[in-house]
Amino acid sequence: MMYSKTVKNGMITITGVPASPGIVFGKSYCYLKKIIKVDKSSILKNAIPQEVVRLEHAIERSEYELKKIISFAANQVGKTEIKIFEAQILILQDIILLEGIKSRIKNELTNAEAVVDSEFSKYQSIMLNAKDEYLRERAHEVEDIKNRIIRNIQQEKLTSRIDKNVIVVSEALTAGDTILFSRNKILGFATDGGGITSHSTLLARSLQLPAVVGLKDITKNINHGDLLIVDGYDGIVIIRPNEETIEKFNYEKTRHDNFEKKLIPLRDQPATTLDNHTVSLTVNIEFMDEIPIMLKQGAQGIGLYRSEGVLIGRDSIPTEDEQFTEYEKLASTVAPHRIVIRTFDIGGDKIFSEQNDEENPSLGWRGIRISLDMPELFKTQLRAILRASTRNNVDILFPMVSGFEEIIEAKKYLSEIKDELQNKNIPFDKNIRVGSVIEIPSAALLAGDLARELDFLSIGTNDLLQFVLAVDRNNERVSKLFNRFNPGLLRLISQIITQTKSENKKIAMCGEMAGDPLATTLLIGLGLDEFSVIPDILPEIKKIIRTITLKDAKEIAKHALTLSTSAEIQNYLQDELQKIIPDIPLSH
Repeated sequence: MMYSKTVKNGMITITGVPASPGIVFGKSYCYLKKIIKVDKSSILKNAIPQEVVRLEHAIERSEYELKKIISFAANQVGKTEIKIFEAQILILQDIILLEGIKSRIKNELTNAEAVVDSEFSKYQSIMLNAKDEYLRERAHEVEDIKNRIIRNIQQEKLTSRIDKNVIVVSEALTAGDTILFSRNKILGFATDGGGITSHSTLLARSLQLPAVVGLKDITKNINHGDLLIVDGYDGIVIIRPNEETIEKFNYEKTRHDNFEKKLIPLRDQPATTLDNHTVSLTVNIEFMDEIPIMLKQGAQGIGLYRSEGVLIGRDSIPTEDEQFTEYEKLASTVAPHRIVIRTFDIGGDKIFSEQNDEENPSLGWRGIRISLDMPELFKTQLRAILRASTRNNVDILFPMVSGFEEIIEAKKYLSEIKDELQNKNIPFDKNIRVGSVIEIPSAALLAGDLARELDFLSIGTNDLLQFVLAVDRNNERVSKLFNRFNPGLLRLISQIITQTKSENKKIAMCGEMAGDPLATTLLIGLGLDEFSVIPDILPEIKKIIRTITLKDAKEIAKHALTLSTSAEIQNYLQDELQKIIPDIPLSH
């Protein structure tokens, strides 16, 4: 969903990113965080003990606040979600970090808040400059810890009480904000920034609070107490809606609520068409926190685990044992379901930001290219993944592959690690499956060759669409061209699936297109074996699959491929879907 804003008769409609499903009406509460001012000042040597005490008291107070948040959260969300705050406490208890800050206070004769600001801002800057949305979201959490400590050094009070039954509008919300405000029975939230991978968004889903993020300038377009509509399905926020619009969204809310009630009994049912064709429904996840949601929605495993999450908040690459611990925990938690671990899809900006001078990192040194150029980094990760595969439920997925040579070289390293582990009598799955993400046009055209060498393929539609259309989805001037129903893209996807199936290999899709209900029938008809989606959309995708026949899906796909424009394809698929499921709520 792309950002847009329209103004008509005093009513402002802003489209952002749908973050947590639901439609809600209410008055706005404009939450403007107090800007923490940090002045760097010199201190005398005899003031060092006092400055260290200020720091230590602030750390203690920050830990107390987080433990209080955990006690609130325990009554509202699961144990896994609480780990967000437990992880922040561990940072506060990091002896090396604390001693480093104390050392700088003493050696530089600088006030405590300025040193804290400097230390945390180093890591925050690296993350904010990353191309990956996941890393950028983690930067906001580092900022939250930093601001919490500084606020307590300066002995500023924490603001957590707001009006009840309001929609919170803010530049951004932290996970702590979300939990504390939920005590006031807020109705939902809308923010300028944020993304679907942020901890505040995940908590909003757990708390069943409708939310839209990525609205860019909603805080500049709203007054405290304005009437709002927040549509967390389509990512729409309407400021000061008229009666006609309120009536329209009331109707949509009722439709969604009624439809979702029908989905509940399907969550434990297989994704099987009316003529007994079964596909796999899995999820894309970033971290452990999402597993409870995934299991609740009836997922059959993890179709994409983005392993670069283990790099977050570190100034060094995690050791083999640290990686093994994380992968093994994931594999054991989802067993007997499978987990597909994508090797680091990192760019130079994520490890060596000071050396990364690429003008276009998205087309540069990233993914498998870095792994092959840094064999020890790659082999350490492969060794950790193999050690975690003893339950025989782990697959490996290589990202950003552009050709056959990269697969051969990557598999060579994998073979070396297998021999090494076997010689040391370290157990692992000797038949571990290996696949590749198809997200570069050259790989798409070589899908048959790659499938011959691999066990499965997974189509990454986000990057593939961007590269095929030469469109940066974040560039507002050309973002209207970023359409997943572009005829050229659909024909290329059809070719990828056909080539893969001709080699008798499985083909999945892990990009956003897999989670678009409008595309479900089309993808079934083209022969897709597995849909890997965000957890919330899974029941709706399953409902569609269980309501169609494979025969009809093939006919729909065949006709769609003959159409010449994105609009024709979308309109056709929407008409066909509403024939199959008349009460399905679709985008406005």
